[in-house]
Amino acid sequence: MLTSPQAATMLALQDKMNAKVNPDWVAVKSPFLRAVVIEAAEAIEHHGWKWWKKQDCDLEQLQMELVDIWHFILSAILIKHEGNQEKALQDVFADLETLSLQFDGQSYVYQELSLLQKLELMIGLAAAKRYDLGLFSALLADCQMQWDDLYAQYVSKNVLNFFRQDNGYKEGTYVKIWSGREDNEHLVEIMSKLDVKSENYQTDLYNELNARYQMLDMA
Repeated sequence: MLTSPQAATMLALQDKMNAKVNPDWVAVKSPFLRAVVIEAAEAIEHHGWKWWKKQDCDLEQLQMELVDIWHFILSAILIKHEGNQEKALQDVFADLETLSLQFDGQSYVYQELSLLQKLELMIGLAAAKRYDLGLFSALLADCQMQWDDLYAQYVSKNVLNFFRQDNGYKEGTYVKIWSGREDNEHLVEIMSKLDVKSENYQTDLYNELNARYQMLDMA
């Protein structure tokens, strides 16, 4: 189960990341739930949905999409509470264990839905400017993730997001494809080789990303 220190850490990291992009990010109120729509659609692609052809589920990338979705949900929660992290923390735990919801006049019980149906429901909610953390919890379980796994991957993706910003992501000069693979794929590979519990984990991860990225200049 998600712990309060983990949630507080992630909220603080998200605020820091958003502030790096725009110091006035809370006042600007960017449409973070719109981003949830897009990321959830990408998750569907990684899962595979085309009934007319054979497709294999890329579980690692599907999990990474959930981590991306979590970034945007945290941002939406922080905006809802005008950047107040204590109130946002209370909000995180308010509906973390819900098992169903009412949406558009219909009742949805999470255990009765497939993974794809849950993603579709998340898209519908986000398009309606809503989120439900019980639904997110159910998706984590479907994707074979515990909250500890999400925490480790969130911290890792946070490092990648800082790395992107440091290398021109906002200006449009960042190169996302390295040696024929997206940076997300490199991130997953590097994570598997490092100790996430190490005090130097974030620094080591950043440095390894940087070493691979610098290889582009030598190609």
